[in-house]
Amino acid sequence: MSRCHCQTTRRGFVTGCSAAIAALAGSRFNSLAFAQGGNPNDEILVVLFLRGGQDGLNLVIPTGGYDRGRYQALRPNLAIPAAVAAARPLGSLPGPDGAVALGLHPAAAPLFDLYQDGRLAVAVACGMSANERSHFDSMTWMELGTPGVGNTSSGWLTRHLASASNLPPQMLMPSVSIGGLQALSQLGSYETVAMGSPYDFSLSTGPWSARTAQRVALRNLYEGDTTWLHQAGVQALDAVDIVELYASGGYVPLPGAVYPDTWFGDNLKTIAQFIKLDLGLRIATLDLGGWDHHESEVVNGSPTQGIFADLVDELSRGLAAFWADLDDPAVNFPNQRLTLVVMSEFGRRAYENDATGTDHGHGNNLLVLSGHAIGGLHGTWPGLREELLNEGDLEVTTDFRRVLSEIVVRRLANPRLDLVFPGYTGYQPLGVVTGVDLGVGEPIFSDGFETGDTRNWIVGP
Repeated sequence: MSRCHCQTTRRGFVTGCSAAIAALAGSRFNSLAFAQGGNPNDEILVVLFLRGGQDGLNLVIPTGGYDRGRYQALRPNLAIPAAVAAARPLGSLPGPDGAVALGLHPAAAPLFDLYQDGRLAVAVACGMSANERSHFDSMTWMELGTPGVGNTSSGWLTRHLASASNLPPQMLMPSVSIGGLQALSQLGSYETVAMGSPYDFSLSTGPWSARTAQRVALRNLYEGDTTWLHQAGVQALDAVDIVELYASGGYVPLPGAVYPDTWFGDNLKTIAQFIKLDLGLRIATLDLGGWDHHESEVVNGSPTQGIFADLVDELSRGLAAFWADLDDPAVNFPNQRLTLVVMSEFGRRAYENDATGTDHGHGNNLLVLSGHAIGGLHGTWPGLREELLNEGDLEVTTDFRRVLSEIVVRRLANPRLDLVFPGYTGYQPLGVVTGVDLGVGEPIFSDGFETGDTRNWIVGP
């Protein structure tokens, strides 16, 4: 059985699922009773982590202006051609050496279609000031939401779920981590179930003839005390029951939603399935690894071919299929309440190395795909002139927590950034999604927040 990581909080799974399933003899719960009552926030956040340090300069490419020449000089073998047929034009941003035109890697054509539809926001030069070029440290700090501090006991998504006041007190499956181990961003979460796939997420309790009796016995055992081990056992039983009841059959995506026939494509399909089943899912995490390209990033001397291009193609086709699959009128178009953020622990060096690859760098892009995206380019371009590079890296001009904070506040309607991102101050929206924003100045006297809080609501763009 896949692992479940648990911590007691004020919100968790609906309990007693085994007994309910036995009583219902295979009939379905009405999930609306748990997930939709009392005007809760029904927004869905999916966090996709590109493990290994994605090469942001070859995904979002300088195609014009002074920095186009610098990019070609820094990457004589890796530079993506600037022609429209190669790099899809995204627009331009002001830079220290004049406007820089930016384009999307040619293998990202499906993402470019979403960009043209206004569904994709691209934030440039994102990251954190703490930077040791260590995969482990950078991923840990980013997922915990506490740059420079690696011993935080909970992830930023866990703290969001614990502090959000607009969610139902009980949900069938509020949070999942798809693909194996639970993401660090969900560390300490009692709400989160980690699984490889719904088909191998099961509990073997012997012959089918004795299955119900054995599970009832296990539940009685685990419900007999309130230690962390007993609570973990109850949550594991609940999770298995839910998945077996709702997701045991085959899943058929919406016509036109063609997922890559890969582990990543299967994981996206699983999340889409859980969203459409209306189990109360609010948070999902998954990974796409393999981005640590220190050598042979291209093949046959072509910068538009090779391992990086193949991964960009898989990423783009997967996200396009996921979006199309959730554009489903039969379940009230769940992509309209979806926000998906794509992040990586750091970018790559601005210059290529001697092995036709790139080494660990700093500033990178974040992608936000949403039914409420403010499509286009966002952030401050730092420039590629030698004296503007940070030890050979693209400088960070936007703290990654600024983008995530905007999503937490505007889309998830949780103003408690002091709890979600402790130590992060001075939040101002970058403008990647629409929604209601949290300002500073006047007290709040409603919406469940403390009287005397020095913040107030303002309407964002």
